[in-house]
Amino acid sequence: MELAMKKLQKSAVSHTIGQVLLNLLLLTLGSILCAIAINGILIPNGFLSSGLAGLVLILHYLFPFLPVSALYFLLNVPVFVLGWKFVGRRFFFYSLAGMTIFSGSLAWAHALFPTQDMLCSALLAGILSGAGGGITLKSLGSTGGTDILSVALLKRFSVRLGTTALAFNCMVLLAGALFLPLEKVLYTLIYIYVSARILNLVVTGLSQRKAVMIISNLGEAISSKILEDNKRGVTILRGQGAYSGRDEKVLYTVVNFRELSRIKQLIRQVDPHAFVVVSDTLEVMDQRIGNQPQY
Repeated sequence: MELAMKKLQKSAVSHTIGQVLLNLLLLTLGSILCAIAINGILIPNGFLSSGLAGLVLILHYLFPFLPVSALYFLLNVPVFVLGWKFVGRRFFFYSLAGMTIFSGSLAWAHALFPTQDMLCSALLAGILSGAGGGITLKSLGSTGGTDILSVALLKRFSVRLGTTALAFNCMVLLAGALFLPLEKVLYTLIYIYVSARILNLVVTGLSQRKAVMIISNLGEAISSKILEDNKRGVTILRGQGAYSGRDEKVLYTVVNFRELSRIKQLIRQVDPHAFVVVSDTLEVMDQRIGNQPQY
C-alpha cells in the first residue's frame, strides 16, 4: 500500500511539472509571436498595438528614449494589483510569468518583414498578434495587460475575450488619433479587428459547441441513436404544437463542431421530416462537453 501511494504521488508530481512546463511553453511561444508583430511590423510602420501595448506604443512614439519592454512591465503593475482581486490565483501567477516573458521578448525578439504595403502589414500583424494572444490564453495564464481584464469580464459577465479587447482598443485608438496621423490609426483598426478575430478562433477553434434542438414524432428513436452512436447526452423537453395542439417531444443536445455533420446525418436517417435548429453557443460549462477555459 505504501509503495502504491508513493507511485501515485510521484505520478502526480510528474503530471504537475509537465503541466507547468507546457503552460510556460505556450506563454513563451505566444509572447514571441506578439513581440515579433510589435517590433517587426507595428513600430516600423508607426502603427499602434492592441491592449495595454497600444498605450505603451503611444508613450514610446512621444518619448522614443523610453524602451517598450520597460514601459510595458511598469504599466502592468497596477493591472496586476487589480488582477489579484478579480482573477484566480493560478491564472494570476501564470500571467505574472507571462508578462515577464513578454517584456523580455519585446527586448530581444526582432524580425523585419519585407511587406511594403501598409494594408498587408496590418493584416500580417493582426494574424501574428491574434495567434500569439490566443496561444497564451490557451495556457492557464496570459501576458498581462487587458488579458486580465478580459478574463475577469468573461468569468463575471460572459463577455467574449475578443469582444472586450476590441472595445478597449477603440479607446486606445481614440487616444492615438490625437498624436498620430489618421491613416496610421485606421490601419491600426484593421490590425486590431483581425487580431480579435484570430484570437477568438484560436481560443475556441474547433472546440466551438453547437446547440441542436430537434422536434420530431420519432424523438425517442433519434434520442437513442444520439446516445448510442455519438455518446452525447440528450434532454427531452415537453412541448405543444400551437396549430395542431398536439403534445410534442423536443430534443436538446450540445455537440462539438466536428460532430455536427454526423448528428444531422443521423437525424435524416431516422426522420427526414424532423424540424432541426442549430445554434452557436457562447460558452459551455460541463466536464464532458464544456469548452470554457478554466482561468
